[in-house]
This record gives sequence, C-alpha cells and structure tokens, in this order.
Amino acid sequence: MVKLLIGEKGSGKTKKLLDAVNNALAESKGHVVCVEKDDLLRYQVSYRVRLLAAANYGISGYDAFYGFLSGLCAGDHDITDILVDATLKIGGRDYEEFAKFIQKIARLSDLTETVFTFTVSTAKENLPQIVFENCEIE
Repeated sequence: MVKLLIGEKGSGKTKKLLDAVNNALAESKGHVVCVEKDDLLRYQVSYRVRLLAAANYGISGYDAFYGFLSGLCAGDHDITDILVDATLKIGGRDYEEFAKFIQKIARLSDLTETVFTFTVSTAKENLPQIVFENCEIE
C-alpha cells in the first residue's frame, strides 16, 4: 500500500507523518523506517525507528531513490513501514517522473508487503491522475 500526504508547504504534512510514524511503531510487528532529506527529525522520532537522511547517501532523482528504497526492503525483510518526508526535495519536482516512481513503489509494496507513506509538497491538481490510481490519499 502506498499513502500520500499532499499539501502546500506549511500545511502540516510533517506533523501528520510523525503521527503516522508513531502509529506504525505501535502496530508494527517488524521494523519501521523513516527517510528524510536532511537530519531534521532526529529529536522528533523514537529511537526505535530507523531514521535515514537521504542526503547522507547522495540520493538524488527518482531512479536513485527507488534503488535506495528497494535496497532497504531487500536487505531487511522485517520492514513493515517506510515513511518518507520531503519526497519532492529528494526526487525532484518533475511530476511525470514522480508518477512513474509511485507506480514502481506500488509494485514494490505489493512484492514486499511494505506500507510506504510519502509527504508531497504541492497541490493535488499539480499531480498526474495516474498517481491517484496507485495510492491512498491521507
């Protein structure tokens, strides 16, 4: 399952993501991972959540981002949830590429039974319709 938290900057997406991280941690029988662009959430996320900063790994663009996320799933079969903040800052603002990325993530989610949640800083109208066919909107 792929979930999107969509809204303009300052609309409370990160707060909702932090709530989702805590809910996933409470319900998960495996591992919870939170990915962000930089080290900004370090003191807001439980020590039991694996917190990763994409910038530390040189991730740029959706191909690299997909490879990173699929590598996480391949390396740890106990991951139940991966939550990502600042998705467009990591992958880029090309909405067509974002749509392709989400399609690949939906297949990865089905394969690994991992729930992916992404914050997306834009208006819903900016995203291609195909994005909504592969996701739940929170």
